[in-house]
Parts: sequence; structure tokens; C-alpha cells
Amino acid sequence: MDNRLIHCWLLALLFSTCCATPVSEVFTVSVRSPVTVQRGHTVTLPCWLSSSQSAEDLEIRWYRGSDQFDAPILLYKTKAFDHTSQKASYAGRVSFGLKEGTSGGLKTGDVSLNLENVTVEDIGNYTCFVSSFEDYDSAVISLRVTETGSPPLLSAVMKHNNEVNVSCESEGWLPKPELRWSDRKEALTPADVSFSKNSAGLYSVHSWLFVPSSFEVSCSVGLSNEVPKKARMKTSPSFQDESGSSSAGWVAFGILLAAVLAAVGALYFLYFRKKTNKHKSRNDEPDGTEPKNSTKENQPLLSEAWQLTPLSEASKYYVNVQLEDKQNQLVTIRGSKLRDAHVKFPDGDRVTCLTAVRGKPGFTSGRHYWEVSLAGVNVDLKKSWWVGVTNKQEIPNNESLPPTIKNGFWFLSSCPNQEHTVQFSTEAKTIIYVQLKPKTLGVYLDFDNRELSFYNVEGKCLIGSLEAKFTGELFPLFNPGKGDESPMEVLHRPVLDQSNNEILQNAEPNHSGRTENSEA
Repeated sequence: MDNRLIHCWLLALLFSTCCATPVSEVFTVSVRSPVTVQRGHTVTLPCWLSSSQSAEDLEIRWYRGSDQFDAPILLYKTKAFDHTSQKASYAGRVSFGLKEGTSGGLKTGDVSLNLENVTVEDIGNYTCFVSSFEDYDSAVISLRVTETGSPPLLSAVMKHNNEVNVSCESEGWLPKPELRWSDRKEALTPADVSFSKNSAGLYSVHSWLFVPSSFEVSCSVGLSNEVPKKARMKTSPSFQDESGSSSAGWVAFGILLAAVLAAVGALYFLYFRKKTNKHKSRNDEPDGTEPKNSTKENQPLLSEAWQLTPLSEASKYYVNVQLEDKQNQLVTIRGSKLRDAHVKFPDGDRVTCLTAVRGKPGFTSGRHYWEVSLAGVNVDLKKSWWVGVTNKQEIPNNESLPPTIKNGFWFLSSCPNQEHTVQFSTEAKTIIYVQLKPKTLGVYLDFDNRELSFYNVEGKCLIGSLEAKFTGELFPLFNPGKGDESPMEVLHRPVLDQSNNEILQNAEPNHSGRTENSEA
């Protein structure tokens, strides 16, 4: 009887011990990878236990890479968050999230990580580590961060050889974007595509190519598997004046085109014959060096797009331009503001030299920069204007004179009846499509290097540039156009001479660096 009691006691003890020990449970950690998010947004890195058991009593650790176990992004244990060893850059940005809207969170084994205000530095691999006294498991998620950059900006530089150097640039992309050139039929091969990174880790892309002076080209920039952003430019001769077109114009165009083609053919023949002769004479030298009397006639006249003067550099040469008031009855001048006089114009609706006004001082050398406001207060942006330079001592009182480079006018102007376009005063008018219509137009004249550039000041970007052999003294040129409510205003500010650092002109500026545009 005593042995039976002892046996029962042993069985009872064994049974109670088994009941006090937790049942061992095995789980598997599952993730969904990779995950992509846009910079600055919130993302959820999905991680869950495949057995759908509660994770409230488990230890959950999220960390970066493979060697940051002791510096977790998020640590949860004994039913509470432990911030003592949390990586500082993630403080206040992480919490538990839901892998889907119907998830029950920790109660159903959902241990997903919620990460706010994602940055470029957050790119990488994340480990989801879950453990208990009996088991542990982990899985890795790859996080990718993207950023959609700005629409591409196109600018053009006119050349003497009937070519246009078209530049395309866009910034603020992540990862490195793809850039493509094309016309209406096929892809084009650019002269160069270059990338750069800013301090935030975002990419900028710049490319350029040469096209004929009559051409239509588009530039697209974007990330793979996403719709790219596009910009289009049409560099085409304009054979229609502002009042309309006629069949006579097309006949003249045909004759002009034939003459141009013949001239181009002759120039190419002369060029290659000179190049061949020069090559032969060079080979006649005993050491193969260039003859002493050789010239640099065959060197390209044009600089690459990235060699053009940026706005930040051009604005160092600011000069306060004054308007010359010649008592022209067709325009109204009040201080630095200029507008049409709202009278009956002898040249009709066309914008001609009759409403053009010179500025002073004149320039025979050096670098000079000035700005013109095309946006008034409480009125629409100007739709009709010319801004540039001229070598005319007096503006001709002749509405039939073509205001072109050949006749001593270099300027950028609005394009009649066409939105988001501007045009150069070249003989074959080059039309440029612009994404941002300039409110303030910057003009930079580098007399010695034969460069005249135009900038969108608010957009801080180049619109276009002309390279020409300037002759004589150059004067700033303005034309307020016709029918605009808004005046044109030449902006003034203190200008420092770059050689002696003294103030040349003491204009009274306001805090914005420009005079107030209050007159309509």
C-alpha cells in the first residue's frame, strides 16, 4: 500500500511539472520584398509570422544591414518598446504598421515596420528578427527610394553654320534617370549625357545635341517603368508674319530654300577642299607637326552647352540700364517703365521698330547684365515684347525694315499667337518652346566672347543664347509690343564694379532687389 502511494505521488509531481512548462511553438518569419517608396513619404515594410500566432509576448527587433543587431531601429520586448539602444536617426520615425488593412496587428502575428519621412539615407536592407525562449527566425526586406525630378528644360544656342545646339536638363531624380532624344520619327543620339549628385543625394542630368536650324526635337527624362516627363522644341524658320500668310510667301520660301541649299553645298565643298589641302601641307612637314603659318579657321566657333555662362555668374555684371526717351508718340515712358501708347499705329497690329526703344549706356567691350520685368501687379503676364541689343545709333522709323541680326538687331521676343513659345531675331526665326514663361527676363552680354544669353530669372535657367560677331557700339533694346495691359519695366539695383569693387550706380532698391511694379 505504501508503494502505491509513493507511485501516485510521483505521477502527480510529474504531471504538475509538465503543466507548468509552456508548450514549444515553432514559427516562420515572412516578408514581402522589395518595397519602393517616394522620398519624403511614409512606407510600411511588411513582416508577419506565418502561423498567425500572437506576437505580443515575443521579442521583435528591426535593424539595418547584417551587422547592426545591437543598434536596432525598433526594439519591442516584454510587451513594451525599448529605446535605450535605438539608432538615433530613426527616433520618432518608426512604429508598428499593418501589412494590409484587415490585419489584426501583433495579436495576429503582424510585426510590420512603419517608417515615416523616408530619406535617401534610408535606402538599403532591413532585417525583421522575431524570437521567443524556444525559437527565433528572421527575414530581410530591401527598401528602394525614388524621387521624380523636375520637367526637362530646353534651351538653344544659335550657330553660324545653320545649326542649333539644343540643351536639355532636369534635376531632383532618384535613382539615376534615363534621358532620350527623339524627333517625330526616330531616336536621336546626343553629343553627351552627364549626371551629377547634390548634397541630398538626388541626381541631375544634362545633355545636348546639334540639330539643323529647321528641326523639331523632344527630350524625355524619367525612371524605368514610369511615364517619362517630356519637353519639345521646334527650331523652324517662320515664313508667316503676324498678320497672316500668303501664297507669295511660300513662293519666296521656295526660292530662298533653293538658294540656301546651294550656298550650303558650296560652303561644304570649299570647307572640305581647304581641309584636304591643309592636311596635305601638314603631312609635308618632316615631323608631322602643324606648319607655322597654319590658322585655326577649322576650329568650331561654338562652345559646348555646359560652357555657357550660368545665371549666378552673369548676374555679377549687373548694370542699371536707363531708357532713352525720344518723345516717341507710339510709346509711353515713365522712369524705368515702358508701354505702348494705346493709339492707332501706322504699322497696324504687327510689332515693328516703330515701338522699339533704346537703352543706355552703350557697350563696346566687356560683360554686362540687366533684368526686365514682364509681369505687372494685378495684370496678366505680357504677351508681346522684344528684349535684346542693337547697334543702331537711332532706331529706324521704318516699319518695313526686318528687325533681324543682319540689320543690327539681336533679341529674344514673344512669339505672336503661340503660347509657351519665344523666338530669336535670326533671319530664319527660331521658335523655342518653354515650359515656364519668364516673369523676369535676364539679359547677359559678353561682348568680347560674342555671347548674348537670355535667362528665366525666377526659374534660374537659361532660355537661349546667341553667338554673333557684334559690330560697333551695342545698346540695350526694348519693345513693349502692342495691346498689353502690363508695362515692361527695366529693373534697377546697386551694381559693384568687378575691378575696383566700387558702387557704379546708387539706385534705391526695395527688399526684393527690384522696383515695385504698381502701374498698369
